[in-house]
Amino acid sequence: MTYRGPVESILFALDVAGFPALAPLFPNSDAETLRAVLEAASTFAADVLAPLNRIGDREGARFENGKVLSPPGFAKGYRHFIEGGWGALSAESAFGGQELPKSVELAVFEMIHAANMAFGLCPMLTRGAIEALNAHGTAVQKSRYLPKLVSGAWSGTMNLTEAQAGSDLGALRTRAEPDGTNYRITGSKIFITWGDHDMADNIIHLVLARLPDAPEASRGISLFLVPKYLVAEDGSPGLQNAVSATGIEHKLGIHGSPTCSMSFEGAKGELIGAPHQGLAQMFTMMNAARLQVGVEGVAIAERAFQTALAYALERRQGRSALTGEHPAPIFDHPDIRRTLMLMKAKIEAARAICLATAVAADIGRMEGNESAREAARLREEFLTPIAKAWSTDVGVEVASMGLQVHGGAGFIEETGAAQIYRDARIGPIYEGTNGIQAIDLMGRKLGLKGGAAVETLLGEVAHTAAELQVHSNEWLLMIGERLEAAQRAARDATAWMIERRGHAQPDALSGASAYLQLMGDLIGGFFLAKGAILASERATEAHDDDFRFQTRIGLARIFADNVLARAPGIAAGVMAGAIDLIRTSPEGLGSS
Repeated sequence: MTYRGPVESILFALDVAGFPALAPLFPNSDAETLRAVLEAASTFAADVLAPLNRIGDREGARFENGKVLSPPGFAKGYRHFIEGGWGALSAESAFGGQELPKSVELAVFEMIHAANMAFGLCPMLTRGAIEALNAHGTAVQKSRYLPKLVSGAWSGTMNLTEAQAGSDLGALRTRAEPDGTNYRITGSKIFITWGDHDMADNIIHLVLARLPDAPEASRGISLFLVPKYLVAEDGSPGLQNAVSATGIEHKLGIHGSPTCSMSFEGAKGELIGAPHQGLAQMFTMMNAARLQVGVEGVAIAERAFQTALAYALERRQGRSALTGEHPAPIFDHPDIRRTLMLMKAKIEAARAICLATAVAADIGRMEGNESAREAARLREEFLTPIAKAWSTDVGVEVASMGLQVHGGAGFIEETGAAQIYRDARIGPIYEGTNGIQAIDLMGRKLGLKGGAAVETLLGEVAHTAAELQVHSNEWLLMIGERLEAAQRAARDATAWMIERRGHAQPDALSGASAYLQLMGDLIGGFFLAKGAILASERATEAHDDDFRFQTRIGLARIFADNVLARAPGIAAGVMAGAIDLIRTSPEGLGSS
């Protein structure tokens, strides 16, 4: 079960996602540098992390004598990660970062997650902690903690969830008592990914807690920095703080990643930002993590595709409907080939959505023109729940399709297809379930700037569809027709959702998940269509009918036929309303 980074596919997706527009903002991200970074990341992922993937699944993280131990080889792999500077790609140079675009970092982390998803979760959360601390920390906090976090010598965590609260953060009970210039944190957290381990010299926990005078519910949450080892003024770690893991969960997948229960027993902590603003501050970390989790969906889908394609080329069975060969590789069976193409098309669509979100984040951070910067930030906000939810759903779907390509062999652990499916299933749950992402899209993102984000995006889709519908290539023309019909369905569903969300919340909420799926399908198809146009142009420029260009058009077409064609039906589901939900009782559902 080998893995190689899909460098050419990532480079193409970056072009489709608008990466060339970043050239004036990031002069150190020229084409040569970009390719060198991605190829080096591919080598690191394939040679160092991928061989540890099965070990992590089989051996798992362990909890022994009150300590969490990473799987064999993980600590050595993490040292290679630090030495390669992979945690410092987009960080500021003042803290040891390389100041590359976030979109490049995201492309690199796709390969890390694909090679070893359980491993990748540790530096992923550290990146989120860096962003939160950089946005909300004091100058002293930044200088003391960021260099170590950026280098990877220390890792970061996000401590939100409590047993009685779940996703309802307003119900959390962890307390923060003032203690001179600092605070004492007391409480318990659950489901803390990489909450404790033996790979880094220190672990910096970002913890949500309540001050004694805190208002009720989510308005009374503050954010605190709680190190595993107390940090001296010179930055060196000292005595262990009163924070510890009390156990790790036994999970369906990602066995190499310890999911910890954490106990804070008067642990020393520092307030980050203003009191009672912790939820807004933590959202900086959560949004960074949500986009990374979306990339995990892309990554695990890519791993599933590569595994399935290798098996389909190797496994011989039956007579080829294409060549007559017997026994033929199952790749020659039309249903298998169609399945693989649809897997690949969905991966390319999800990859483009995630990278486009990152490109928008880069423009929103670095663009000098205020209106362009605000437009980019608006797009990033709108796309983030779609990137997270749609891409992780794709991860599960493609992993399931990959298992199906293997047939009975896919149900056997030795092929690796089963692990991929088990690992993929966490994505739709992580960092706010996909239902929560759908509610966010419907409840907040549709209304941003009076609906400007969705209206601008739908306008761009309509423009691309019109461009395709007058194209001389009949395949591109057909893609344009499908894209236009899907755009009309999405526009109808959007108008209905905006109208109902104001005065008929149950109706809007009942259609939220279907609406997110519809928008993900549409935007994914939009980027594939743009990719088909780009491939056609490059083929013309090169006077070459290269199979790579034709495959790009074929992927857009199979997505149009199998995904975009369903848009009117999904839109009907969006607009069905909540009447059937209201009329249904637990007794009725439970009756035979």
